[in-house]
Amino acid sequence: MSSEKQPSEKARLHPRNKNRERYDLEALKVSNPELKEFIKPNKFGAESIDFSNPKAVRLLNKALLNHYYHIKNWDFPEENLCPPIPGRADYIHHIADLLGSTNSGNIPTGDKVSCFDVGVGASCIYPIIGVTEYGWQFFGSDIDPKSIESAQEIVNSNPLLKGKVECRLQKSSRDIFRGVLSPEQKVDIVISNPPFHSSIEEAQKGTRRKIKNLSGKKVKTPELNFSGITNELIYDGGESKFIENMIWESRKFGKNCYIFSTLVSKESNLKRIYKLLEKVEATQIKTIPMGTGNKSSRIVAWSFFSKEEQLEWVETRWQQ
Repeated sequence: MSSEKQPSEKARLHPRNKNRERYDLEALKVSNPELKEFIKPNKFGAESIDFSNPKAVRLLNKALLNHYYHIKNWDFPEENLCPPIPGRADYIHHIADLLGSTNSGNIPTGDKVSCFDVGVGASCIYPIIGVTEYGWQFFGSDIDPKSIESAQEIVNSNPLLKGKVECRLQKSSRDIFRGVLSPEQKVDIVISNPPFHSSIEEAQKGTRRKIKNLSGKKVKTPELNFSGITNELIYDGGESKFIENMIWESRKFGKNCYIFSTLVSKESNLKRIYKLLEKVEATQIKTIPMGTGNKSSRIVAWSFFSKEEQLEWVETRWQQ
């Protein structure tokens, strides 16, 4: 056994994140007994999950959602992205703080708050966390009909989510808001986790690196289903181009949506993002740093509202 101590708290996670403490593996084994066979001693001699095994990660996530969020049914196709719950929860908590900062420090909760998840995915993970933690209303879009079908099935099979989440098919791969957001619809917050890679080769390279970091093993031709299907991972031009298109299109929906936001994984993309936001005349821009483990990321949020319009929005939607 190593003489080093295993950290008892993930200090980089948001203070309200339910997974900030070390995983309660005993409780998680009760929530999902299948998890037992994937728990083994780590280098510190303590019980841990084999994070290099996709099945182990999936079972861990099912246990986390059951134990901490009371989600009993969470099934989706194996080829789809299996999201890490703590990182996804952090995005929602930081967004809650952002909304609260415009509401005298009070986080708005309940179904008065409407959230649009761009690229909801088959796992429906952001709506699950947003509904169970804050009671928000969600609608999510995706260009994959199977992902929409899967996400809606998760909603329908969990009473906590039923009636709180609507899934809409985006029929155009070129559009982000057009086609799913009607001209009269009002949204409090837009969230997005863009495809990271610009090509299948880049995605495979990233998967090889991820497996090697987790297990120490080299893999020549990794299966992309460790990380997700093609449209979840790959966008022509990568993360930078996706966010660029999102920013340009957001200008046309600037009075429909109170705050737009997106995850930005690559720090090198920030300079271009800030220039574009200046070009489209965003009135407010905020960058929120995030981190899980050794990975650093950030949220970039923007709005087209004046201070007066902001006050009116808050008063009419959240304070009545």
